[in-house]
Amino acid sequence: MNIIIPMAGMGKRMRPHTLTVPKPLISIAGKPIVAHLVDELSKVYNDKIDEIAFIVGDFSQLVIDELKQIALSYNAEPKIYHQTEPLGTAHAVYCASESLKGNIIVAFADTLFKANFTIDENVDGTIWVNKVDNPSSFGVVKIDNNNFISDFIEKPKEFVSDLAIIGIYYFKEGEILNNELAKLIKDDFKVNGEYQLTDALKRMQVKGIQFNTGSVDEWLDCGNKDATVYTNQRMLHHFDKKKLISSNSKIIDSKIIEPCYIADNVTIENSVIGPYTTIHNGTKIINSIVKNTVIQQDVIIENQNIENSMIGNNVKISSKPDDLSIGDFTTIFK
Repeated sequence: MNIIIPMAGMGKRMRPHTLTVPKPLISIAGKPIVAHLVDELSKVYNDKIDEIAFIVGDFSQLVIDELKQIALSYNAEPKIYHQTEPLGTAHAVYCASESLKGNIIVAFADTLFKANFTIDENVDGTIWVNKVDNPSSFGVVKIDNNNFISDFIEKPKEFVSDLAIIGIYYFKEGEILNNELAKLIKDDFKVNGEYQLTDALKRMQVKGIQFNTGSVDEWLDCGNKDATVYTNQRMLHHFDKKKLISSNSKIIDSKIIEPCYIADNVTIENSVIGPYTTIHNGTKIINSIVKNTVIQQDVIIENQNIENSMIGNNVKISSKPDDLSIGDFTTIFK
């Protein structure tokens, strides 16, 4: 089995966090988003993962080395492919043409999920979907009487289905997908200036490939700050709470409201942390209240009340405690 992970997007909706770190490598609940994705995929596929192919943009060698280490941690061969222009989902997948062979999973890197299933390798293909309230914002599928996909519609203006494609696909023969992607690009078949993966899937379907639908228990998005903070919350909810707080952290005169992830070399003093807070390596928090927040590495926070936030690496947030003399019937907003 090869896993193909397109992740070349610029992550504009996650700025400023993506100005220095590609979105899939932003850490939540102790791991980069893309590492959580590979972890969940490994749980639904019970056999050996041969390759993990990452389709990247203009990423640094440091980022590429980190991606390779993620693949190696699953005893899989890392492959790096480059998408130099944002030409759509079909083009992104086709950039990994050499890895589109045999059984493959294609999973877009800003999609996390929780599920209780095992991939059926005997079907032609499976496309995972989830019911949504706003199908016009997604690619959706229609289902026939035999429970096979009968049509793919990209961002329908009128209601045709509420089954949104979540960005995870299984193909029994990656070579067939590869051929259709090649033809789509050779024909220069674009929608709004981009090559769409759903158009390649339609062509496969016309030639007799039958796609099942798969469902997940929970579909989690990392498209913007609020969605990512919520995803961190849900990931912490599912983890074993006993393994989330490092014994190498220093917690002094503080209260931790679980679940929280607290990494090595974190110092927390005279503070209340949690619930649903992730604090990465080397961070120090003093005289503060922090909840439902993701904090990256080597951050200093003093005298703060922080909620529903994302804080990047090497940030310092500090203020002096208020020295107040307040009379009756006073309201202060900060």
